[in-house]
Amino acid sequence: MTGAARATIAAVALLLLIWIPSTSKAGDVDQQVCDVGADYYLGIEDYSEAIRRHVDIVRRQPGNALAHYHLGFALGMVGERTEEIKEYRTALLLGLKNWDLLLNLGLAQLEEGDLSAAAESLRRAVLRGEDHPESHFNLALIDESRGMLADAEHEALESLQLNPEQQAARNLLAVIYARRNMIGPSQPPELKHEVSNSETSHAHLNVLGHDNASPDDRTGSDDLYHRSASTP
Repeated sequence: MTGAARATIAAVALLLLIWIPSTSKAGDVDQQVCDVGADYYLGIEDYSEAIRRHVDIVRRQPGNALAHYHLGFALGMVGERTEEIKEYRTALLLGLKNWDLLLNLGLAQLEEGDLSAAAESLRRAVLRGEDHPESHFNLALIDESRGMLADAEHEALESLQLNPEQQAARNLLAVIYARRNMIGPSQPPELKHEVSNSETSHAHLNVLGHDNASPDDRTGSDDLYHRSASTP
């Protein structure tokens, strides 16, 4: 995933947040908030300033799980993947279990090439937010890449059930059915055309780095979920 793709953030409407009291403990994580000023810079995509401000927050309030999460997100947007994952894990250890935190952790691990860890994080994201198609779809991509085609089919169908307009999910299903040799009367009619479209199938086989995928192949169409779908 390119930095440009990660930076294609949909209109960010962060909640107006108040400063978290310095006496807050990890057990109060459900009531935690971050700093409105720091999150303002996250919202306008000034990641350098967002990082500087969030670093200051976690230095003074190390138990602020939400601030660690937001810091990790900002670090990821400037390509600091190792530090991004570290901050996400800190947020989890402090008790934050948001589905989107787990989704972003999984995507960062995927970009690091750790498919096993990415799959585990995305499965947890699905359990935490099963009504969000993003987690199902990205998990389907990983399962397909690992040859777990039945699981990939299940997650792709779950994603489509939640958002039937996802062309990328339909393309992925086409790839899965082609690999499983399931082209026949039982296959959804609209997928038969997509399976026969070798260019489409190739692009989505490449989405996790198969063959010689270009950055555009890996990010896919506008329907393909990526980091921008899970802005904290």
